[in-house]
Amino acid sequence: MSRELILPLKGCYFDDIVAGRKPLEYRLRTPYWRKRLEGRTYDTVTVTKGYPARDDAQRRATYPWRGYEEQTITHSFFGTQPVEVFAIKVGASS
Repeated sequence: MSRELILPLKGCYFDDIVAGRKPLEYRLRTPYWRKRLEGRTYDTVTVTKGYPARDDAQRRATYPWRGYEEQTITHSFFGTQPVEVFAIKVGASS
């Protein structure tokens, strides 16, 4: 059985990943995401535009799993202060 990590995204972030402009998707380093990422390996990572139906190929993109990095970033989505995140590698490999 294939192990797939699914990441629902806002439309603008989905579009940037599919266009190749956004190589990383960020998730706060919370217990929720630690449990899903640390010590785990997936076969694929699928990004979705919102929560589409399983057969809605226009709003889904699947890439090989390439892991993640732990980073500290400042981004308007998370507020004005630096936050610790998991930077999940998405999109085509560079």
